[in-house]
Amino acid sequence: MGTVLEHAIVAEYIPFIVLLFSLYVISGGISLEGDLPAHPITNTGFLAAGALIASFIGTTGASMLLIRPLLMTNSERKHVVHTVIFFIFLVSNVGGTLLPVGDPPLFLGFLYGVPFLWTLNLGAEWAVCCVLLLVVYFIWDTIAYRKETPEDIAIDESIRKPLVVRGFSNGFWMLGVVLSVAFISPGKEIPIIGFTAFPFLREMLMLGFVFLSLKSTPKGVREFNQFNYAAILEVAALFIGIFIAMQVPLEVLKASGEQITAVMSEPWQYFWATGGLSAFLDNAPTYVVFFQLSQSMDSTGLEMLTLEGGGQIPVMLLAAVSLGAVFMGAMTYIGNGPNFMVKAIAEQSGIKMPSFFGYLFKYSLPILVPIFIIITVLFLL
Repeated sequence: MGTVLEHAIVAEYIPFIVLLFSLYVISGGISLEGDLPAHPITNTGFLAAGALIASFIGTTGASMLLIRPLLMTNSERKHVVHTVIFFIFLVSNVGGTLLPVGDPPLFLGFLYGVPFLWTLNLGAEWAVCCVLLLVVYFIWDTIAYRKETPEDIAIDESIRKPLVVRGFSNGFWMLGVVLSVAFISPGKEIPIIGFTAFPFLREMLMLGFVFLSLKSTPKGVREFNQFNYAAILEVAALFIGIFIAMQVPLEVLKASGEQITAVMSEPWQYFWATGGLSAFLDNAPTYVVFFQLSQSMDSTGLEMLTLEGGGQIPVMLLAAVSLGAVFMGAMTYIGNGPNFMVKAIAEQSGIKMPSFFGYLFKYSLPILVPIFIIITVLFLL
């Protein structure tokens, strides 16, 4: 039990929560001030921008940076819930597909030896999923916009303030976090410097960038963002419980590895199995289990990826596991850390978000599952 808990907390939870915390705090020091007209094309542009930058500043960073200006832009509208839901789909999950810093499961994959830039190979799947979601959202929001009262639309049109960025220096601290993830791994030599990283050096540097962010952010920026630590504390408390409680079912999966690989050999099976469990057990550690199962597959005739530090993994299975963990983390509020943060911030802004099962049955199942079936047919069969 001690070994399992040490692995769950020290090896996985601490790096996971430090990364989320760093991106959360630093992005909270960047404000996009303004109020654009809440047209469907404007909202779609917000979501598209978030999906583009999420891979580079993390789904947490992109979510915290954009959710408040998006809510401000839509503050005169009554029908806003669907916008927050699609924001979770695109910015808090699918958008983070292209780099390990983008989403926690890919970060764990990087820790297990996947090259930092390998995830760029998932660009086609990312693009198709993003485009489909943006098209569905634009149609949905166009219909919702027509339901707004003329009075609300008139108020929205009369209040126009261009977007102004404040706290720009935090972009450098965000870059520092990204570079820390890219180049620092415990026990490995840091490029150029030639220094071997000791345990938690990466996390210490990330927290150092958080300190610099707190000290350098102009006064008033965090107040404008209504920044506080409530959302990240909720995530930290929720996910330490998930990381510990899920160890039992994950150990069962590991113990049943031979039986599982005997009936699971196709990429689409790994995509749906990883995704299905990611939605309810959290996508980061679930990714690790199916990552390890993929390594135990018979590699005869398969294209293999050599991992940094040793070992190999079938490329198609790694792609399927990565996509399943990242994409289907959007299925529930607990599928990925930023989901819960966005929900909490929306509720703080007075938006009545759906319950856990309301989110699942009204939104994620009918919207995401058909899109994931298309992804399966195009890329995983």
